[in-house]
Amino acid sequence: MDNHTAVTTFLLWGFSSFPDLQVLLFVVILFSHLTILAANVSIMVAIRLSHNLHTPMYFFLCGLSLSETCATIVVIPRMLVDLLSDSKTISLPECATQMFFFFGFAANNCFIMTAMSYDRYTAIHSPLNYHMLITSSICCQMMMASFVGGFLGSLGIVITVFNLPFCHSKIIQHFFCDVSPLFCLACGYTFIHEMVIFGLFAFGLLGSFTLILISYIFIVSIVVKMPSAKGRYKAFSTCSSHLSVVSIHYGIASFVYLKPKKSGSHCEDMLMAVTYTVLTPLLNPIVYSLRNKEMQIALRK
Repeated sequence: MDNHTAVTTFLLWGFSSFPDLQVLLFVVILFSHLTILAANVSIMVAIRLSHNLHTPMYFFLCGLSLSETCATIVVIPRMLVDLLSDSKTISLPECATQMFFFFGFAANNCFIMTAMSYDRYTAIHSPLNYHMLITSSICCQMMMASFVGGFLGSLGIVITVFNLPFCHSKIIQHFFCDVSPLFCLACGYTFIHEMVIFGLFAFGLLGSFTLILISYIFIVSIVVKMPSAKGRYKAFSTCSSHLSVVSIHYGIASFVYLKPKKSGSHCEDMLMAVTYTVLTPLLNPIVYSLRNKEMQIALRK
């Protein structure tokens, strides 16, 4: 058996390579984080208080806003502390916990968006039976399945990563405990581990995206057969916000976690991770607020 020194703490290097930008990054990321919290809380409160929004679509939107808020809380506050702190250490259990919750909520987002696409398909395909098919009980079951599926996948990622011995270094070239920089520190990392992780990410991203794509193929096939141009426009407009959010979310997440990893690509990965952890949660509530008249009315009240 190899004689490796047990690693109990890591150093989150993050943006330490840019000491002159630490304060500026802190201000920008803090402002973005507060905006994310305010926007998502506003959406959740508006849905809760407006009786017109007590529908399955907004139930899922409320769950998505809550899940995205939790995902940012797992990463951004720690990032802000590290930007102004000389000590950027994180213990191995804290690192594993952060990874578990971040990927759990991120996968939960994917599955909730899948449920939302099925909801839109059902509303367009069977408008008369919609409330019989998508009941509050079904909505809760789908939300619970999203939560359980997301965190089971995340548990698989954490077990795979943290069962490896770490021996190369204690410095994580990232601002949070992500998979790729931790694999760079592991000395027992093999092709099998890479395939297991890729399979789990593919299940969460490609699996859910495939189901979303199938839903929209059926939606388009139904809408193009509608005789009224007004009816076609109304049907597509109910899906526009969801399509925009799906495009942003899956585009960035797939680029970060499904593209082949190159040595020395830490800066590129970290920049894309900032986009995924800060920009995407910021854009999603903006998209739903600007492109949804019912939400705009509820937010003005």
